[in-house]
Amino acid sequence: MIDDAVLLQAEVVLTAYRKRCWKIATAESCTGGLIAACLTAIAGSSAVVDRGFVTYSNAAKTAMLGVPAGTIEAVGAVSEAVARAMAEGALSRSCADVAVSVTGVAGPGGGSAAKPVGLVWFGRAIRGGGVHTEQHVYLGDRAAVRYATVVRALELLREAAA
Repeated sequence: MIDDAVLLQAEVVLTAYRKRCWKIATAESCTGGLIAACLTAIAGSSAVVDRGFVTYSNAAKTAMLGVPAGTIEAVGAVSEAVARAMAEGALSRSCADVAVSVTGVAGPGGGSAAKPVGLVWFGRAIRGGGVHTEQHVYLGDRAAVRYATVVRALELLREAAA
């Protein structure tokens, strides 16, 4: 999962945040902590990475990030509303300046016509700067979906510091 290309991208993110004196928080569901793992694989990342939340279950999303249970029940965990709430919750429960969140269907099962395998919702919250959300549908097996999700999450972090 953590290859040289991802490590290089993580290094770029860490350098940009170090220059701004900014901190990062991650809120991860379908990646199970891989975004934080990529960032913290690099020595000196503790100057930038504040914390990571692995909220794989719906109960964890509610307990750790404050995602309203009613929202999850109404629209499902893999949704724009939940990705937004996860990013906002990670920001409000950390010392970070930017939080990134991911929630998706990595597969191979669990997909539906409305939410196919490979669907991932992203959230990015910037302290004092609002929230950005987006969705992608990635092709491939579970590993490929999770890898593509990590890559895009790192890009979203880099874009916030640009």
